[in-house]
Amino acid sequence: MPLAKQWRTLNRRTVGNAPERYGVYELGDDDGNVVEVGAGVLRDELKTALSYGSGTNVRWTETNTNERAEELAADHRERL
Repeated sequence: MPLAKQWRTLNRRTVGNAPERYGVYELGDDDGNVVEVGAGVLRDELKTALSYGSGTNVRWTETNTNERAEELAADHRERL
């Protein structure tokens, strides 16, 4: 099941506005298809995705711990 969030363009501005908190994120293509799911400190993860990722859009959900972010990402990957 995809995250219930609106897509944002993956660019420097979006990455700069991303929180420095743990969370799970999706990278999507131009057609709105999820191409990658990840977890970690969101701003750090999105910096990497901007440089090396395969998506053009992003959406995320914050969590309180890295463990929770990893759990949600694993569950999300199984559903995709």
